[in-house]
Amino acid sequence: MLRQIGIEPDHVDPADIDETPQRDETPRRLALRLARGKAMATAVRHPKAFVLGADTLVAVGRRILNKPADEAEARAMLGLLSGRAHKVLTGVAVAAPDGRIADRVIETRVRFKRLTPAEVDGFIAGGDWRDAAGGYKIHQRAGAFIVDLHGSYTAVVGLPLYETVSLLTGLGWRA
Repeated sequence: MLRQIGIEPDHVDPADIDETPQRDETPRRLALRLARGKAMATAVRHPKAFVLGADTLVAVGRRILNKPADEAEARAMLGLLSGRAHKVLTGVAVAAPDGRIADRVIETRVRFKRLTPAEVDGFIAGGDWRDAAGGYKIHQRAGAFIVDLHGSYTAVVGLPLYETVSLLTGLGWRA
């Protein structure tokens, strides 16, 4: 996603952190904790770089919809999302070479149309539910299910570009 706005990362180094929600942790706090954790864990390995960490969650109320493990779980998630609104929360954190960290949580409200059994069957058969928080990717087939979106489309895809650039430049990064 960074490449589409002209930013070429020097290195991609995924963080290996525990993403298990803590007891009584809200979806918003979890998104922020994961983004910060990823940025800080990776910044240790690249102390002279600007390091970006991000994580996207889908939530219905306080219930977090992770990546479905199988088709049955994906169906259950689609059933929960069908005909109603949910939140997509994307935490973004940037660690600067001088040790400062800036972060933000972007909340986007998304509303799905009421899905028919045939639509659910076709979606499941297409496999777009795999490796996707909430069981869908807005930039693929599920885009046809979106009735309303308030917030950042790019945050729902996985990285809020405007906010990411704002955090980077606020810490002194220059293109």
